[in-house]
Amino acid sequence: MPSKFIFLAIIIGFITFTSKNAIAQSRQQQKTDSVLVLVGKYLRTKDADSIYALTGEQFKKTLSLEMFRNVANQQLFPLGQIQQVSLVSFINNKTATYKVLFDVLTMEVLLSLDEKDKLELFYFRPYKIEPVDKAGTVASSNPLKNIQDKKVDSVAKTYIQKINTVGLSIGVLKNGQVSLYNYGETVKGSKQLPTSETLFEIGSITKTFTAAILAWYVNNGKIMLNDPIIKYLPDSVAANPELKDITIVNLINHTSGLPTLPGNFSLQKPYDKVNPYRNYNKQLLFAYLKTCTLNTKPGEHYAYSNLAVGLLGVILEKISGKSFEEMALAIICNPLGMKNTVQHLYPLLTSRFAEVYNDDGLQTVPWDFDVLASCGALRSTVSDLVLYAKANLNDNGLTPLAKAFKLTHDITFNNDARLGLAWHIIVVNGVNYYFHNGGTYGSSSFLAFNKDKKLAVIVLSNASASTDAVGVDILKKLQ
Repeated sequence: MPSKFIFLAIIIGFITFTSKNAIAQSRQQQKTDSVLVLVGKYLRTKDADSIYALTGEQFKKTLSLEMFRNVANQQLFPLGQIQQVSLVSFINNKTATYKVLFDVLTMEVLLSLDEKDKLELFYFRPYKIEPVDKAGTVASSNPLKNIQDKKVDSVAKTYIQKINTVGLSIGVLKNGQVSLYNYGETVKGSKQLPTSETLFEIGSITKTFTAAILAWYVNNGKIMLNDPIIKYLPDSVAANPELKDITIVNLINHTSGLPTLPGNFSLQKPYDKVNPYRNYNKQLLFAYLKTCTLNTKPGEHYAYSNLAVGLLGVILEKISGKSFEEMALAIICNPLGMKNTVQHLYPLLTSRFAEVYNDDGLQTVPWDFDVLASCGALRSTVSDLVLYAKANLNDNGLTPLAKAFKLTHDITFNNDARLGLAWHIIVVNGVNYYFHNGGTYGSSSFLAFNKDKKLAVIVLSNASASTDAVGVDILKKLQ
């Protein structure tokens, strides 16, 4: 993107949780929308000082008032007045992306607020035109035999026909009946259709596995949700007074006050920009925690944090004596018969892993994880995630795993966002769904379910283009 359109860029985390405008507005989104209204007001009067007054401390450290005046006069005010605004996405219940029609041209405007509701991210870039459609009709296994098949197909095609998407697997569990649909290719140009056994990166859906593992150990008396995290950290780390009020539940429901990523994240050696979690290890994590400061008081505000859930994984590894992958397999995957859900691909699975593609449809690399594995490291298949969704829908059983799933559904926070343990509650056309999504630089995933409706939808893609709209639109058509 041309640097002349950048006012301030503060890099935030990936492995996304995205709240689309199709989902009910959160309080935080309403606050962000209100700030954009004020920005528009001051644009009309060309009042740079008033816009600057809306910014927070972090912004002001980066850009002085005099510098901002120059930027506003040279780059912002020449765009003219705002004529029309539409919300594109609201990532991590924090970062809003708007399509904004100015007098001169259309821009994307990214805004996020700090804990004092001041502008932290204020970022302009040219609006990116929707990718064009592929020349021919994309291959599919959808039989188009019934109304549900046709409804799913009408949604799937809006995604998979775009030039920057490659493969798509969709699972629908409705009233106990499973339907699986596959579209596109596992590798661009291969004409190899994904199957129910094709493996995809599932990104942050991994966090719901971490939540279930936590619940398992809570129910077994190994750990408590209200335990202070310093109970499980080395003395040299626990000595940091900033950490003393963080509890275990704060880590899994994103209310710890910890940032999205640790401040020394880029110090890993080597730092691979396209595989960014690969070499971030426990030594770096503990070094950061020894001196870190919190953004907000624990338990009061929702702020999505890959760091927090990654740290929870470290704590669970300590109390179990097992790696994150070993816990996931022993507690969840093996009992449910999920034979294709893993962190590390062994040889027999490698051939079934879909190649991954970035936002422009260019091949990239899958992500690898070290110490932060519990925030996004798992790979899975649509058939395995149907088993996982079915177990979550039927959480009234007496087995230890059913009891663990049930605990993950208990609401633990209901303020800026509504969460259980990792699971977010979203509202689609008046219906509440337990939901999580995921995204890496080369994949996108979606999982949502409602027990009363006996409905679950899973969407997996081997491209980074978000699948959220696909998942939400299928829910709308089938609920």
